[in-house]
Amino acid sequence: MTESAAARTDTPAPAAPSRVGRLARAALRVPFTALLVLAILAIAIATGSILSPAAAMPWFERIATGLPAFAEGRWFTVATSPFVLSPPIALLLIAPVLIGGVGWAEWHFGTLRTVGLFAAGHLVGVFGAAGVLLLIAPSGWPWAVRLSEALDVGPSAGAFACLAFVLATLPSPWRLRARFALGVWAAIEVLYMGQLANLEHAIAITAGLVASGWLPAFRHPAGRPSTREWRVMSFAFLLAIGVVQVIDLAIPYDGPLGQHFPVANALDVALDVIFIALIANGIRLGLRWAWIITLAAAAFNALSVVVGLALVPSLIDSGTIESPIEALSLVLPEGLLWLALLVVLVFARGAFRVPLRASRRALTADGLSRTAALDRLRALGGGTISWMIGWAPNRYLPVGGSPTNVAGSTGVVAYQAYAGVAIGLGDPVVAPGGHAEALAAFARASEQAGLIPCVFSAGREAAEARPAGWRAVIVAEDTIVDLPGLELTGKRWQPVRTSVNRAAREGIEFRMCQLADEPFGVRAQVRAISEQWTGDKGLPEMRFTLGTVDEAMDPETRVGLAVDADGNLHGITSWLPVYGGGGEIHGWTLDLMRRRDGGFGPVMEFLIASSALHFAEAGYQFVSLSGAPLVRPEDAEEGPVDRVLDGLGALIEPLYGFRSLHRFKQKFNPRAEPLHLLFRDEGDLPRIAVALTRAYLPDASLRDLVASAAASVPTAEAAPSGGSQ
Repeated sequence: MTESAAARTDTPAPAAPSRVGRLARAALRVPFTALLVLAILAIAIATGSILSPAAAMPWFERIATGLPAFAEGRWFTVATSPFVLSPPIALLLIAPVLIGGVGWAEWHFGTLRTVGLFAAGHLVGVFGAAGVLLLIAPSGWPWAVRLSEALDVGPSAGAFACLAFVLATLPSPWRLRARFALGVWAAIEVLYMGQLANLEHAIAITAGLVASGWLPAFRHPAGRPSTREWRVMSFAFLLAIGVVQVIDLAIPYDGPLGQHFPVANALDVALDVIFIALIANGIRLGLRWAWIITLAAAAFNALSVVVGLALVPSLIDSGTIESPIEALSLVLPEGLLWLALLVVLVFARGAFRVPLRASRRALTADGLSRTAALDRLRALGGGTISWMIGWAPNRYLPVGGSPTNVAGSTGVVAYQAYAGVAIGLGDPVVAPGGHAEALAAFARASEQAGLIPCVFSAGREAAEARPAGWRAVIVAEDTIVDLPGLELTGKRWQPVRTSVNRAAREGIEFRMCQLADEPFGVRAQVRAISEQWTGDKGLPEMRFTLGTVDEAMDPETRVGLAVDADGNLHGITSWLPVYGGGGEIHGWTLDLMRRRDGGFGPVMEFLIASSALHFAEAGYQFVSLSGAPLVRPEDAEEGPVDRVLDGLGALIEPLYGFRSLHRFKQKFNPRAEPLHLLFRDEGDLPRIAVALTRAYLPDASLRDLVASAAASVPTAEAAPSGGSQ
């Protein structure tokens, strides 16, 4: 052991930061939020309002805001009211908004800007509510009269304003969804709670949403909602209506539409909730039948409101109700939501064209055969894994022009559909510069078929041309060996050169062939070796971007064999053509890798090196050793999605050894090209994960996966034997 190594061994590792230390560092980054929370707690403890309602304290009227306070000249209450909460449980209720709104804003905007946003939101909420009540209370509206006599304390108006502003910084489409949810919450607060604080919240939220969409520092380009967002908005409206139905049944309210005690029939509410539960998923998927039924239900409920309002004079004359406000409280709350949903459904009618039968949800009505798709690949060229589009069960979406123009510039996107997800395989096969159009067409066709679109193992050019708002994360690293001038010389190639020299000494020969043309005995050995490898895994062979012996039998695939003097097969590699356009093959991609147990040890090094030299002599430009799934470059920027993928890769590493396979390929001194997963947003990832699992292991049951994961243990790194991509 060297001195430095001993020193490193003897030096104790730095202790991991404690939870208290992490909280302290976070608090230092949000000092205003921390001081605000501490001040509220300290005042609550010092005054006893942590146990008893502050409104019952003799000093409450001197520090609370409201029209009575302003009428008596206590304008200073706008500065004292944010530091008091009443009743004590409000401390727990407001904590998520206070920390999530003010804390998040301070983390994002900095302390000074957050103080300004909080103060502005508090002032707008307090004075805005006072102004509204000052205008409408003289009308005699009971709700307005009651609120004009009320007082309020608390920081919630400022906290909601901060939340409205920080939501404007979210990426699309989360920005629209979060702002929509906050707006719906503001409406429910006013309609169903109706207290002074709720009115202040609604005004502060509305002002924050409007200002954050108007001020240049926060404004984002906003266009017409996408097909998906119309569906999500309609789905959210349905859920909101269901929640309101339950509130109407169980909770009394005293809002601007009058005082209301639960009078709804439980059976009616249960039927409505069941109806919404049955129809909501169809709306989320964009099914036409769900849209028609929901449109009819929304129109019926909206019409019921109109009829109810028309009958108000008759109901008053008959003594059934005492005032118009009482009628409004019975029909308007749910009716307004149904009316809003009706408007949304009419505007979004183009988003609901998905047929009921899954068999009719094809991305295109124009069928395209495997032969036609590969003809387009030969004509236009593709990426290192594009030949895989010819594997079953891929289907094809023609893009970029007339589907009948196979030899021209028309391209194709290959995809597989699992678990409601359309997985595009690799780069679109298109003419140069056509990636953006092809990916947009794929996304549009998938959504119209009610499927979630994504693209797996897309190259750099496709990732840069992804549709606006889509995400891209690196899921693999393609390893490419350039062939011009390739020689196994120098220190970098010594391990590979040693394997080649050893093979020569032991009488192991290399032969490149077409497996379909080999004698039965050779093909039988190939299948036996492959079946032995599959049996050792305890799971079926992986598919999708990992070929099997059946794919190696393709006449256009080349297979490298390592054979000894007795005709025994020691290892197999298969190579897929990489077309560069005009029917010309530019390189080859490694796919199948199988080695015989107990055979020649470094057979994979020997086969790959011999294949590369063979292709170099034939004049090809490169070989791709392909990428190991769920392996990212070490220096790649890491985000939350990447950490999840890293964890998944670590979980399945004992089963398939992707990471050890990636390390093995570094012996051939390749250059690296990232391969990406392209997807709309993080909300799609759970379903995409399920779909990718189904694509890679279509024949594996849940029991197979659990049993293999439990039985698998990491093994020492050795020459790999498996698929490459």
